Amino acid sequence: MIRQLIRSYVLLVAVAIALFTVPVAFTLTNQLRGDTRESITREARTMARLLGAGDVASCEALAKMAGAYPKKEKVEVSATDRCVRETLRRPTPDPALTRALERGEETVDWGSDFIWGKNLVVTVPSFERPATGEESADGTADGTRAAGKKRTADVVGAVRIKFSTDHLTDRLWQIWGFRAGLAVLVLLAAAGIGVFAARRLTAPLRQLNEMASKMSDGDLKARSAITGPQETQTLARTLNQASERLDTLIASQRIFVADASHQLRTPLTALRLSLDNIADGVDDEFVREDVEQATAEVVRMSRLVNGLLVLARAEAKVTAAEPLSLRDVIQERLDVWRPAADERGVTITLRGSADGRPLVLASPGHLDQVLDNVLSNALEVSPDGATITVRVESRGDEVVLSVLDEGPGMSDAEKSRAFDRFWRGQGLTGRSGSGLGLAVVKQLVTDDGGTVILKDAPGGGLCVALTLRAARHGGG
Repeated sequence: MIRQLIRSYVLLVAVAIALFTVPVAFTLTNQLRGDTRESITREARTMARLLGAGDVASCEALAKMAGAYPKKEKVEVSATDRCVRETLRRPTPDPALTRALERGEETVDWGSDFIWGKNLVVTVPSFERPATGEESADGTADGTRAAGKKRTADVVGAVRIKFSTDHLTDRLWQIWGFRAGLAVLVLLAAAGIGVFAARRLTAPLRQLNEMASKMSDGDLKARSAITGPQETQTLARTLNQASERLDTLIASQRIFVADASHQLRTPLTALRLSLDNIADGVDDEFVREDVEQATAEVVRMSRLVNGLLVLARAEAKVTAAEPLSLRDVIQERLDVWRPAADERGVTITLRGSADGRPLVLASPGHLDQVLDNVLSNALEVSPDGATITVRVESRGDEVVLSVLDEGPGMSDAEKSRAFDRFWRGQGLTGRSGSGLGLAVVKQLVTDDGGTVILKDAPGGGLCVALTLRAARHGGG
């Protein structure tokens, strides 16, 4: 949006400059052209009158005027032995000279249809003039023929001035160059002003966008400053009220889930103890089997309650991500789970992390819960004597943690639903799990800016691949 505003503003200024500057430049160019033509034509006419007089003083004045021109600019005179001196040149015959001598016509040739050529050529006929004070044949005292009454028989010669247009071209470049440079400076200034104005105008929108981004990341406490035009202030108030209302509703839901889960843990624990006591005091095999089945359900409900508590805490996002040693966390959790694996002859191996101890960005406690859930699922689906492989691989700004088991794996349909809450598969975890394990894993990993995917493990089984953000050694 800022770029569009700047482009529109600069385009508007450019159009304004073109509308006001270009016509002025053309006007100055035409004025320069007209003034030059008038000046040269006036001097050519003066020389023509001197040539027409034919007396010594007039010829000397003519030679003096011709000699005042630079060498590259020629003054040529054609006459019937009048004023022909070494300082004057005879013109080369051409159509313009012919019209001047035969028809008494003036001609002005710029040498090009586009502005002008190399030389401005002015050809003026010279008419015979009587001596000063003598009355001419048409009744005029100065010997000048009345307009429209000059006769070709009176033409005694012609004067031609070839005037170089070099300095006109230089002046033309000054006229257009100055305005072009000024236009560039104005456009640059307009662009700078446009950037400032656009950023100032869009500042409230950027604040609203930042607030919306925070809300999309789960930060419902984000608020936007109420600034800018009335429209953006109204929008900011509406979004702030909506965010506050949504935060209140979700906080109430989390509190309810946490309180309910916490309150359920005590009766469930008491119920399990009661069932254990009943099982110890009953000799009937059928009753014992029913009690064991009820105990298994109580255990599953306890897991469900614990999972709800974990989700409630994860969604609350009470802690921020910080650099943690991934290998230390993995080693600690493997030490906890190896005794349970040894009872079934399952081997847990750690591979990778050849670059030392990679640091990842994670909230304290998140990785522990993630590994506990993934290792618990892997251990439940692994047959006796199988191997669970934990692999770490650094990939630039990311660290990939993979847990591979040798269980039955999952179909594509099961993988697509595995992260849904309360969904349980058909394997071992489907019978004893709470349906929240992988949902908790995804929530915790996503909160820390990572991703988790399920894919087939080489040779069979399931691979849970966790992509975590790498942290710099010694800092976040």
